[in-house]
Amino acid sequence: MEMVPSEENQLVPKEIENAAEEPRVLCIVQDTTSAKTVNERLTLNLPASTTLPKLFEDVAHKAGYVNGTFDLAWRKTGDMGSLDPSSEMSLTEFGFEPGKRNFLQLTDKDGEQPQIASDESGTAGSSGLDDSSQERFIGPLPRDCTVGCSSDYSSPSYSYSSILNKSDTGYVGLVNQAMTCYLNSLLQTLFMTPEFRNALYNWEFEESEEDPVTSIPYQLQRLFLLLQTSKKRAIETTDVTRSFGWDSSEAWQQHDVQELCRVMFDALEQKWKQTEQADLINQLYQGKLKDYVRCLECGYESWRIDTYLDIPLVIRPFGASQAYGSVEEALQAFVQPETLDGANQYFCERCKKKCDARKGLRFLHFPYLLTLQLKRFDFDYTTMHRIKLNDRMSFPEELDMSPFIDVEDEKSPQTESCTDSGAENEGSCHSDQMSNDFSADDGVDEGICLDSASSTERVLKPKSSLTFELFSVMVHSGSAAGGHYYACIKSFSDGQWYSFNDQHVSKITQEDIRKTYGGSSGSRGYYSSAFASSTNAYMLIYRLKDPSRNAKYLDCDDFPEHIKHLVQREKESEEQEKRQREIERNTCKIKLFCMHPVKMMAMMENKLEVHKDKTLREATEMAYKLMELDGVVPLDCCRLVKYDEFHEYLERSYEGEEDTPMGLLLGGVKSSYMFDLLLETRRPEQVFQPYKPGEVMVKVHVVDLKTDTVAPPVSIRAYLNQSITEFKQLIAQATELSAETMRVVLERCYNDLRLLYVPNKTLKAEGFFRSNKVFVESSESPDHQVTFTDSLLWKLLDRHGNTIRLFVSLPVQSPGTNRTICQKVGGDPEECSEGSKGNRNSVETILEESTEKLKNLSLQPQQGTSDSQKSSDTSDFEQIESPSPSQEPDSSSVSAVVAVDTRELEIRVASGGGAYSDPETQFPGEERSDSEVNNDRSTSSVDSDILSSSHSSDTLCNADSGPIQLANGLDSHSITSSRRSKANEGKKETWDTAEEDSGTDSEYDENGKSKAESYYLYFRAEPYAQEDGSGEGGQKCVLVHVDKRITLSAFKQNLEPFVGVTSTQFKVFRVYANNQEFESVRLNETLSSFSDDNKITIRLGRALKKGEYRVKVYQLLVNDAEPCKFLVDTVFAKGMTVKQSKEELMPQLKDQCKLDLNIDKFRLRKKTWKNPGTVFLDYHVYEEDINISSNWEVFLEVLDGPEKMKSMSQLAVLTRRWTPAQMKLEPFQEVVLESSSVEELKEKLSEISGVPLENLEFAKGRGTFPCDISVLEIHQDLDWNPKVSTLNVWPLYICDDGAVVFYRDSTEEPMEQSEDERNELMKKESSRLLKTGHRVSYSPRKEKALKIYLDGGPVKDPGQD
Repeated sequence: MEMVPSEENQLVPKEIENAAEEPRVLCIVQDTTSAKTVNERLTLNLPASTTLPKLFEDVAHKAGYVNGTFDLAWRKTGDMGSLDPSSEMSLTEFGFEPGKRNFLQLTDKDGEQPQIASDESGTAGSSGLDDSSQERFIGPLPRDCTVGCSSDYSSPSYSYSSILNKSDTGYVGLVNQAMTCYLNSLLQTLFMTPEFRNALYNWEFEESEEDPVTSIPYQLQRLFLLLQTSKKRAIETTDVTRSFGWDSSEAWQQHDVQELCRVMFDALEQKWKQTEQADLINQLYQGKLKDYVRCLECGYESWRIDTYLDIPLVIRPFGASQAYGSVEEALQAFVQPETLDGANQYFCERCKKKCDARKGLRFLHFPYLLTLQLKRFDFDYTTMHRIKLNDRMSFPEELDMSPFIDVEDEKSPQTESCTDSGAENEGSCHSDQMSNDFSADDGVDEGICLDSASSTERVLKPKSSLTFELFSVMVHSGSAAGGHYYACIKSFSDGQWYSFNDQHVSKITQEDIRKTYGGSSGSRGYYSSAFASSTNAYMLIYRLKDPSRNAKYLDCDDFPEHIKHLVQREKESEEQEKRQREIERNTCKIKLFCMHPVKMMAMMENKLEVHKDKTLREATEMAYKLMELDGVVPLDCCRLVKYDEFHEYLERSYEGEEDTPMGLLLGGVKSSYMFDLLLETRRPEQVFQPYKPGEVMVKVHVVDLKTDTVAPPVSIRAYLNQSITEFKQLIAQATELSAETMRVVLERCYNDLRLLYVPNKTLKAEGFFRSNKVFVESSESPDHQVTFTDSLLWKLLDRHGNTIRLFVSLPVQSPGTNRTICQKVGGDPEECSEGSKGNRNSVETILEESTEKLKNLSLQPQQGTSDSQKSSDTSDFEQIESPSPSQEPDSSSVSAVVAVDTRELEIRVASGGGAYSDPETQFPGEERSDSEVNNDRSTSSVDSDILSSSHSSDTLCNADSGPIQLANGLDSHSITSSRRSKANEGKKETWDTAEEDSGTDSEYDENGKSKAESYYLYFRAEPYAQEDGSGEGGQKCVLVHVDKRITLSAFKQNLEPFVGVTSTQFKVFRVYANNQEFESVRLNETLSSFSDDNKITIRLGRALKKGEYRVKVYQLLVNDAEPCKFLVDTVFAKGMTVKQSKEELMPQLKDQCKLDLNIDKFRLRKKTWKNPGTVFLDYHVYEEDINISSNWEVFLEVLDGPEKMKSMSQLAVLTRRWTPAQMKLEPFQEVVLESSSVEELKEKLSEISGVPLENLEFAKGRGTFPCDISVLEIHQDLDWNPKVSTLNVWPLYICDDGAVVFYRDSTEEPMEQSEDERNELMKKESSRLLKTGHRVSYSPRKEKALKIYLDGGPVKDPGQD
């Protein structure tokens, strides 16, 4: 096993070369027995004569372990060997080297964890620290391990390896699944309750009656046993939650611990029906109280008996600012009666009228286990948010409940009206002071009186015996929105308090308990209210001090027989788990690949998991079975080799090492490896080729110039120090080509081809690496005499490397398709008319007819049928070979799917209007105005990001013999023999024919004529049937192979025969993930941003011409709840006036939106997200006065009267009056100012509102339009009446149209409201602002109801999806 690199930085003491002093051996010991100690090092500097038993003693003392409970392994020359503790050999005799670092590993012995020397019980520990060195821990876990932290808390993550060793407290923690701390706190409290734990042990599970997985008592029983007997630091609770019927999502829901207690008790009672434990919960936790009303005139009392499982105590009374200081004070308030008088008078049955009365609660019986809930969670009606009350509330260690019970009241008065909800209403206290969570069962019979017999069934203890001792404090740390629970619990065995904080258990003191009272302590910072004092007690559990009933925990020897059997099963399961962990820790896991000889020769991937002691032969057999080669290839025809998947490189083979352990071959057990394994196969008559380290992998593609094909690769291995001549001989042996006429081209990277022509140059000098790709051609053709970059070989490889495959979805074909094809390929019109007799809407027909036309074309030899191979080795594209020109395919009998070669269509575009025109025809570049340059900068981010392409010289087009039109007018010059075009060297002016980048690129020149493409680029299309059947409504698909250096304009022209309309009448949409579509509009850009298998959708519609922009029009409705409403998509053109655009808009609005508008009754204005901006005047010109970009958005605003905005010097402000007396905001009104004067604004506001100028105050709105704000906040939150004279200065900065200004009358006072009216208004405002999405500062996560499912899980509604 590799050691941590930091070890290499340790200082090694030099050997003291003194005859009088013995040499010393430096031993560095790594403790691998737990995740907590694996990064720690123990350093011992021992005399060289130290024996091995003495070494074990010294290591045990240093590590704090019991000698004999661990093993030591010594690392020598890369191998790990175990040390024998019984051997009397000295360190030097055994092989340790003095003066050097000797690495050892401390490991488990026989799968058992080492025992802590200070742990007399012999239980496993991990910290090696005694209690005095352990820092006490109280509160939530620290985020980081800081100085002073206990080693128990050094790793806050809940990794499995960090929970292997039991805490030195002797108690076991519980793993937090995600947000199950509330569950862990309650489970630990129940476990530490002797009466509950013992009763649970006495219950026996009948497996024949119930599934153990869904049995809640059984899983609790197992959990408690593990908490008592396990040697782990913490155990999982997943089995318990699974019995609740919870799935993994429940682990991410935090609930209230008191709510969980009630729900769990209810579930246990349901499960324990008709067993001895049926009444266990009531016996332990249920108490009784009387809810009474006494008439103050006649003394008549009406009452009812209720039961409860816990007592909810109010922290702070409603409407009060002062909290109760102690639990006793809160209990006194709980039983304090209230007087019903005035409107709340009570109707007395005896007096037969409404009388003053006294209503209250009296405790009749306290349970054995008294649970108090401190109601720290409340609702603030001012903010309409849930809050947590962090006020201080003290609680005693011993609580005397005698003052709160009335023994005399237990005697049932014969003359009083009584109702008894009895046990039917467990957990409920019917009082106004009680929690709303407690509600009476609707089915309770309230007509039964409590007779004297039932009231004396439970004999009350004398008041002196009602003393309860505190043993559990469940603490909440955080806010009402969420937080963390943990429990402070006192053990009844030794009286010691412990903190059970999920998986961590530590000792604490009474002082730590007092810290959970809550409240502030000293000075606190800004966030103190949220964090510093938010850790406080939430639930308290007391036990009655009664020696006759107080139980002790059952010891293992006293367990019932069924529990002893369960303990044995759990122990065996834990041992099995430990053995499995040991196996996992010694298992090498590495990626395995195999080129399956049957499954379509596809590279298969899997993960090989092999024990480090397994030999290579055994690992090969495992890989053989894993890859399902049995019956396909004999086992002796397979071997494992070292493989680099990233570079597709076979690093080495392992001849003669079949019996070597895999741990040694792979360099030890690691979490990940920098290499992979390949299961290589051969035919029986073949022999495996040895792969030696230092060799390089070369994939050789044979190129055939006669058929324009590139063959699939043949793999060979070479050495970097081989010469080119030797390399050619190696290729000749593998390919059976002639080495004398062989040309070898190395593809170093994309668009970089290097001809290897220097015979004595080495492969390393030529730039070969671990994995390489070369193309070889060997023929007698005169192409050898041509400069490489002008040769047919270069052109074929250039096209091969730049061709991509695209899936194009076509719209429904329109008439006249065949005519378009003839125009494109230059065929005879008469032939075209004959072809038009067929089905014009069929893509297959188009392709067949087009293929026939191509046979009659006179093309140059290098422009003939081209290959469709790809550079990817496993691509289907690479396997397709094109027919030779002499072949005559029968188009009528060829399948569209199988024989795609016969449907090959290669279109080399020379002009937009006819057959191949003179390739030298050039069109001069167009001059661009400044507005066009500005337009480039304002192009939408979506277009610029998605549709941009690389403008480096690597993306430039290659021409066969003619000049090339390139994106952005870039020039290209090849410094080396790369795949950069040199066909047009010396013709630099031809590179400038393309327009510069513009969001409104057009296929037309200034005269409206189609710009001719002056270069030839590869384009081939074939029908394609979509496997998912997504083509609907007659939609067809075409598989296109195209040179990605083609411009979008040329690509569209090539698609014309298949779409059936000219390129100006359809649009190209690129399809991204999640089927998102974005239109490609930059016609001068290449397809270099596209890659193999990208999807394109063609939609019919007029494409943009030069200077045109697509615009989205939204209606501005300033006084509507939704002020922004989408209307139409339209097109604006450069040079168009606003009035002209309005005229073009009007028919669209009438047809599509049913808006019949007069041109003088609406305006257009700038839209910035949701904010209205500059008003566009009718005489404004786009691009000159108004900057416009692609995918632009504008507001259309319907006017109530004639347009008031006449010039750009005016300012349109949206104003809104705030009337405090009515707590109301008036509708928006627009005010048009002639200047930016504050005085003019006030005058206008005074004019429209009637408020005197001296009383008028205004403030600028905040945020985005419509600047919504609560009417409860506007009066004091805005900056009213700023001391400025102009609007365009701080703090207003109103410089453009569309600003929002609120104004008010300063003499008007806010309306007086009662608390109820204010709360009601707050609810309305919260609802309004939530709907508009403004000023919502708090959005609580929707809480999921806490449920425990008794049938194993929730029943899904079959009607739901």
